Amino acid sequence: MNLLDKYIKQIEKDVIGNKGKAESKETGILIELKDGIAIVEGLYNAFYGEIVEFENGTEGFIIDLSEDTVGIVVFGNYLTLKAGTQVKGTGKILAIQVGDGLIGNVVNPLSKSLDSKQNIKFDKLYPIERIAAGVVKRQPVNTPVQTGIKAIDALIPIGRGQRELIIGDRSTGKTTIAIDTIINQKGKDLICIYCGIGQKNSKIAAIIDTLKINGAMEHTIVVTASASDPVSLQYIAPYSATAMGEYFMDKGKDVLIVYDDLTKHAWAYRQLSLVLRRPAGREAYPGDVFYLHSRLLERASRLNSKNGGGSITALPIIETLDGDISGYIPTNVISITDGQLFLEADLFNSGIRPAISVGLSVSRVGGKAQTKAIKQVSSRLKLDLAQYRELAAFSQFESELEEETKKQLNRGSKITQILIQKKNRTYSLGEEVCILWTATQGYLDDIAVDKVLEFEQKLLDELTTAKGKEIIKKINLTKELRSDTEINLKKLVSSLVKN
Repeated sequence: MNLLDKYIKQIEKDVIGNKGKAESKETGILIELKDGIAIVEGLYNAFYGEIVEFENGTEGFIIDLSEDTVGIVVFGNYLTLKAGTQVKGTGKILAIQVGDGLIGNVVNPLSKSLDSKQNIKFDKLYPIERIAAGVVKRQPVNTPVQTGIKAIDALIPIGRGQRELIIGDRSTGKTTIAIDTIINQKGKDLICIYCGIGQKNSKIAAIIDTLKINGAMEHTIVVTASASDPVSLQYIAPYSATAMGEYFMDKGKDVLIVYDDLTKHAWAYRQLSLVLRRPAGREAYPGDVFYLHSRLLERASRLNSKNGGGSITALPIIETLDGDISGYIPTNVISITDGQLFLEADLFNSGIRPAISVGLSVSRVGGKAQTKAIKQVSSRLKLDLAQYRELAAFSQFESELEEETKKQLNRGSKITQILIQKKNRTYSLGEEVCILWTATQGYLDDIAVDKVLEFEQKLLDELTTAKGKEIIKKINLTKELRSDTEINLKKLVSSLVKN
């Protein structure tokens, strides 16, 4: 163990072990106050992230260190402070309370319940910022996060420990994909954390209602710093959510964290930085804005068995303007993550939902994060869809098409339709496999495009019968489509097509 590891271990021991009791007698004087930031003279032995206490009881933490002054982010109403106020260092690093009691609750980034009736039981203190696990502590990503969304599980799979970016314009269904993924974990071994950053309170309330209606709050923690909250809380919100996730990961559990969204998080940090008079660079962001998100998303990983075997899967959301993925923040986060789901406004407006662009979306983990059953039925799906989009665009200029081209266009249009999915309607592995198998085997080729979704519903109804239930049960249990199961599925689908 090198000196750095020893130092980190000691800090974690002090903070996580509830031993960070050391009081500092060092004091400073508040000399300037501006938009949630306090500039304090003194505190010469202070360190980044240290909690400080103002004489009226208000707390804050140090975000900026200069030669004679420190910049402090104030928690709560900074207008209660005034110049000349005494400030005392505590010697404690910023940490939040965590525990199993958080599950099912709505909290702010400081672990305070936003439901006055709730009394949360905590187990430990965890620092909101921690160095990510090293490579030797990790293992490859090879276990899927089953989203229940056909297009994602078949084309752009997400694995436990992966960081998959959801990117697109406003109102293209980014949050819906994340919420549906959370809903699909009901009854499974995945703890979910939804982190809302700078969102309207009405949107957060609607999300909580959706999760409750679908029985998903039983395995979910909602961490929110809304648009009406101080920018300081919006800044620490994703780090706090990750600290909560790390508590469960350290216990060997699997966690899914949704950051909605990191564009607003970057705005919050830019606001803090401009107030602190840090040099502004491209788009007025400070030079370290890349580090803002890289040190956050690097904490998502899958630990090996020696370190508990837990994982954190990150689904960061980025909002683009007019489909521009070459913007500063989008390109930064794309370079940090392991792939992206790009949502196109044109597809969304044409009724294809989820509006996933097959050409621009990618998962760098790929088939390693798929079950054998999904691999069997979707091996050529992405290529066929990409070719269909190209052919569809080209065929607009061609009056006479070859027979083979017509077949490809026909097949592609049916697959596009079968991947359309209603909001908050997720599918089990067995249902996904049966639907995709039907499409790739050509059973939809002779069905009219506007009748495809109707046929899909008939198939789903058929899968609830005694024969259908047996097929679904075997696929869900074995995670593969065996030859005997495929024969039974073929008989079921064939009889349905004839009728």
